[in-house]
Amino acid sequence: MALIKSISGIRGTIGGRAGDGLSPLDIVKFTSAYATFIRRNANKNSNVIVVGRDARLSGRMVLNMVVGTLTGMGFDVVNIGLATTPTTELAVVGEGACGGIIITASHNPKQWNALKLLNDRGEFLNDAEGKEVLRIAEAEDFDYADVDHLGREQKNYTYLRRHIEQVLALPLVDVDAIRQAGFTVAVDAVNSVGGVAIPKLLEALGVKQVEKLYCDPTGNFGHTPEPIPENLTGISDFMRQGKADVGFVVDPDVDRLAIIMENGEFFVEEYTLVAVADYVLSHTPGSTVSNLSSSRALRDVTERHGCTYTAAAVGEVNVTTEMRRTGAVIGGEGNGGVIYPALHYGRDALVGVALFLTLLAKSGMKVSELKATYPQYSIAKTKLELRPEMDVDAILQAVEKHYAGERVTTIDGVKIDFDDSWVHLRKSNTEPIIRIYSEARTMEIASELGEKVKQIVLSLC
Repeated sequence: MALIKSISGIRGTIGGRAGDGLSPLDIVKFTSAYATFIRRNANKNSNVIVVGRDARLSGRMVLNMVVGTLTGMGFDVVNIGLATTPTTELAVVGEGACGGIIITASHNPKQWNALKLLNDRGEFLNDAEGKEVLRIAEAEDFDYADVDHLGREQKNYTYLRRHIEQVLALPLVDVDAIRQAGFTVAVDAVNSVGGVAIPKLLEALGVKQVEKLYCDPTGNFGHTPEPIPENLTGISDFMRQGKADVGFVVDPDVDRLAIIMENGEFFVEEYTLVAVADYVLSHTPGSTVSNLSSSRALRDVTERHGCTYTAAAVGEVNVTTEMRRTGAVIGGEGNGGVIYPALHYGRDALVGVALFLTLLAKSGMKVSELKATYPQYSIAKTKLELRPEMDVDAILQAVEKHYAGERVTTIDGVKIDFDDSWVHLRKSNTEPIIRIYSEARTMEIASELGEKVKQIVLSLC
């Protein structure tokens, strides 16, 4: 059993003793803490909190407890039912709500679930806000409403349709171009809510034919849900048969988008954002943002358009904060997370699909041909297991000193930028390890660089 408390929310495995997993008692406690935080800090004169969930097996149980707790705290709840993470974010704004809770463990396996916590802008709580929720929960510093001031629940299942309508209304989404291209598109939605959302979007975009793999939203995931190559052999094999022009894969809450090329090979998650940014920048020049562990290809494409790229600390809230500061027109994370402020400040696979299909239609290329037009990089990932006596902060400071002659960034761990490569070291919030990401022109060089830096770190311990 596992229960992980972080600034972005609470996630854990279902079952077991209270405090060891995401038990009913834990669900009530952390929902109560969040409601208390919202009551004390909300900027809007609203008593409404929006709740949506993905299709995982425990979703209905968790949703019922969250709704009951929120009404017990005196809040009115708009229950939008099965909904993607970005749909729930948009619903917070649509309802003029003071907050929102998304019940999803994102790419974690089916035994997991989580409470993702939103502010009144439909965006994740920042570091200080998240820590305050955890403090309130630890102290059990909350009071429930009396019988005359209980909240009410209202169900509103229209927000997926509204979400799709908002995507189609974006000036850079060209439905006519997509329709005329006559695309056949394959979709792997891992038997979660994306199995409803993505096919409906594709039909609205005028896609000629949609081939569905794992699109029944039962929560019985058809494979390990994280959209990375080793988990997606089914759609890769399907694409190799020449049955579709492009394949789209989403995680259970539909905020990450992976693309499969017409030959069955991976477009690579990092390049989802790169391609979409290339299209957006060609029509609306401006700055871009991604996190420190994302591919340098976004920087290269941004500069190719004569624009400015900025790196943020890892974490969606850090990326969106930097996007606001720089006025970025597009940004996101290298895990397939596209953030397009013209719609909202949240990772959104639906807007990623619409913008990518528009780009593909207008380019007249195959997906593999489009991929070849971008700077080619490979990212390798390794880790350093920490012993109890190791001082992580001291280790990272020693690494920073060792590489003082290079371009070093320390807003999130230590990142060293070389001419043709980089290495990023950051301590894990959930495991006793230092994560080491490295990027270079080939996977072999990237892996060698990561191992070299790992050995240097060991010599400094």
